[in-house]
Amino acid sequence: MKKYLKQHGLRLAIVVLAAALLLGLASRPKENGNSGALASTANSLRIPIQGAVGSVVDWMRGIYGYIYQYDKLVADNAALRQQVAELQEQVRQSAEAADENVRLRTLLGYLEKNTSFVTESAMITSWDASNWVSAFTISKGSDNGIERGDCVITESGMMVGQISELGANWATVRSIIDVNMDAGVLVGDSSIAAMLVGDYALMQEGKCKLSYFTEDTTLFTGDTVVTSGRGGAFPAGIAVGTVTELRSEAGGQSFYAVVQPAVDLSLLSQVFIIKDFEVIE
Repeated sequence: MKKYLKQHGLRLAIVVLAAALLLGLASRPKENGNSGALASTANSLRIPIQGAVGSVVDWMRGIYGYIYQYDKLVADNAALRQQVAELQEQVRQSAEAADENVRLRTLLGYLEKNTSFVTESAMITSWDASNWVSAFTISKGSDNGIERGDCVITESGMMVGQISELGANWATVRSIIDVNMDAGVLVGDSSIAAMLVGDYALMQEGKCKLSYFTEDTTLFTGDTVVTSGRGGAFPAGIAVGTVTELRSEAGGQSFYAVVQPAVDLSLLSQVFIIKDFEVIE
């Protein structure tokens, strides 16, 4: 109805006005003062027709008033939606700033215990969509002093991964469960030396593999795994994860341990790159 009136309302108004003019002309008295039969008939019909025309005009005014009010409400609604969207964005940014503040405070506390660490914060901008790797891109690069091979951690010092590719203002982080990941680690209270390595099957489970330890090594589920610091690739004592399962290799002649990373990679939005630290000889 609204669309029809917008398209044909002017024509309808012209028809009504034309009818009113015709009636007016028909009802004019002749020059000799005699009205005539047509004039008499028109005069007898003039009052009810004028009333009908007035009603039509009032109706059209009401309709156009409705259309105007409707359009105004639509515009007001659109403006309110825009305001709500802007307020929601402000709330989101405020929440992100608050979360980042908490992470930085936590990092500050962690760095107070590791005074040799020089770190750089960076936001995660995208994750690799491939099923063959577990990696993501961050918002900092060589312009910020980051180098290939740097260790990447959370604000509380949990191992995330390692810088694998680098640009001026971006870098790719190979995550702890990536198939190409490897790191020297220490396991359990006895600090058993081993290697943390990536495994394709385990990567699909969000886990990694502990291998290259001696045959007489005794491991237990629940053993904690931390970086050894040897070789200079990673600082010592970075929390890696926990042994959750012991499995036999093909043939059953040897076994390996499954490690659940300390960090939930799916929850990450910000990471911290260790650009410098004290190397254990």
